[in-house]
Amino acid sequence: MINIAKQMGEFGLIKRGIVPAALNCSLTNIRSIGLETGQGMVYAESYYWDQTDATRAFAARFQKQHGRPPTAFQAGSYGAIVHYLKAVEVAGTDATAPVMAKMREMPINDFMTKGGVLRADGRVVRDVYLMRVKAPKESRGEWDLLQVGETISGADAFRPMDQGGCPLVRS
Repeated sequence: MINIAKQMGEFGLIKRGIVPAALNCSLTNIRSIGLETGQGMVYAESYYWDQTDATRAFAARFQKQHGRPPTAFQAGSYGAIVHYLKAVEVAGTDATAPVMAKMREMPINDFMTKGGVLRADGRVVRDVYLMRVKAPKESRGEWDLLQVGETISGADAFRPMDQGGCPLVRS
């Protein structure tokens, strides 16, 4: 993805209005590409560090230890572990079946997810954001790379569970 975006930039395709929509992208990919090359590119993401007071607070703690803000993958992993630990506490055990039942029963409400649901097929349904890479003149700093263009509700962002064919889901 990084090489494709850089080649598109070299050939001036992005500046001519041919804007790629990345299928697998992260904040660090955009940093690698650079704003000059990536400006206008879009992709979907479940977390952006500079979106709300809560995401900025989490990012500040993360950046203090790691020298950069977290990607959505890192924030999501942290959120999943915290949700798991809360379910262990509520279930009063670390046995798989009761903990999984609590994880599915409890809504996910944390710094990046509001009203999220863990489905029986393992999918976390939460809002997803259509991110747009900023132009260099729009950026206020080293990691100010993205702008939330649109919010896609979890109900619209993910295939309905009954259409997925997951063997974990019983009719």
